[in-house]
Amino acid sequence: MHFSVMQLALILGIIILLFGTKKLRNVGSDVGGAIRNFRSAMKEGQGEATEESSDEDKIIESESVKPTAEPYKFKKKENTK
Repeated sequence: MHFSVMQLALILGIIILLFGTKKLRNVGSDVGGAIRNFRSAMKEGQGEATEESSDEDKIIESESVKPTAEPYKFKKKENTK
């Protein structure tokens, strides 16, 4: 379904009459702020995801390295009676 320019202008005129320009301006600024917040949250989430992946790489590397020192072995106490 294709809308002509006249039909879109008529719909826009009806919306302006119903809601008024001030309310439409407020709605527009609210939508713009929501989009900005969403984008900044997405960027922040991507930064955290790269930090987590680098931490996981470090853990995997440290698990593959064998310890250089031997673990402590407990000695049994002898009874001296």
